[in-house]
Amino acid sequence: MLKEERQAFIIHQINLHNKVLSSDLSVQLNVSEDTIRRDLNELAENGKVLKVYGGALSKSFQFPFQDGNVYAKEAKKEIAKKTSTLISNGMTVLVGGGTTLIELARTIPDHLQCTFFTISPLVALELAEKPNLEVILVGGKLSRNTNIVSGAQVANELADLKVDLCLLGTNSLSVEDGVTDSDWEVVQIKRAMIKCSKKVAILSIAEKLNSVQKMKVVPLRDISYLITDINPSDVSLKEFANTITIL
Repeated sequence: MLKEERQAFIIHQINLHNKVLSSDLSVQLNVSEDTIRRDLNELAENGKVLKVYGGALSKSFQFPFQDGNVYAKEAKKEIAKKTSTLISNGMTVLVGGGTTLIELARTIPDHLQCTFFTISPLVALELAEKPNLEVILVGGKLSRNTNIVSGAQVANELADLKVDLCLLGTNSLSVEDGVTDSDWEVVQIKRAMIKCSKKVAILSIAEKLNSVQKMKVVPLRDISYLITDINPSDVSLKEFANTITIL
């Protein structure tokens, strides 16, 4: 594989999953980790990714308010529009982080009266623009890699909540392995969020479906809704539809 092809693959994986590990890319591309590190350094120097210890991050995930950086922005707007139909007056909603959830926050109509809890300061800022929402930011250590709060304090606060609906983005989702992620702290926080929620919706662009990360969050049966940017009747969603409601 040519260097240009290899780097194009790396960028696509980062756009899809927000974060990549050098060790994983080495296996996927069948090259040494030194080769991957050189690729990531070059991509970072060219302003295409953000290099971190052990891998790289998506610029759109770190700087979501710079619209030119956001991957699949129109698809995420479509997901946000569908998701807003699940929210009605008087609900208590728990929201994760990421660019899709930021789009959702922008979609919430001004007349809606709800209470929103979130682990994302960036999502909280968007929700705070809505005049009739009560917005509560769950406190904890802010992760520079994910722009969400994490740690034992967050898990303890979530354990005291009972919410009507939890809205989460995902790194990967498959019928066999359910919701998976590559960050152990994120896995723990997502599990705590799901545990305190009556219903859970996963928001995901279709490109992320049928992919798997190293760490399991929950099986598919623990999810109430899957919300994507494609038609719910699309053949690629047929197996998911056997277990959960598709929007």
